[in-house]
Amino acid sequence: MPRVKRGVMHAKKRRRILKSTKSYKWGRKKLIKQAITAAHKAGVHAWRDRKIKKRTARGLWQIRLNAGLREHNLTYAKFIKLIKDRNIGLDRKILATLAKDNPKIFNAIIEQIKNNLAGS
Repeated sequence: MPRVKRGVMHAKKRRRILKSTKSYKWGRKKLIKQAITAAHKAGVHAWRDRKIKKRTARGLWQIRLNAGLREHNLTYAKFIKLIKDRNIGLDRKILATLAKDNPKIFNAIIEQIKNNLAGS
């Protein structure tokens, strides 16, 4: 069986890891063992923090939506129930964006829901 030399792939793997840890401090940017650990932990933190970012954004949408609804004597919880009952397909992100950026359209949506409420 012929001999297989793998030095090229080993060097390529080292280069890739060291490139990803380029701006890190101390030995984490130049020592391979520390760089591997640092790169792995960075990936774990990045994955976790993307989830936290989504969680934080949803909380912000709820706050914006509730602030816009308070002007119309509605609470967030009641409004969400009305939206669900009427099968309106707008999610919290869109509604919060409308409340913040396009209050006229948001007011029209609320009036439509209130009219449906009065008519029921």
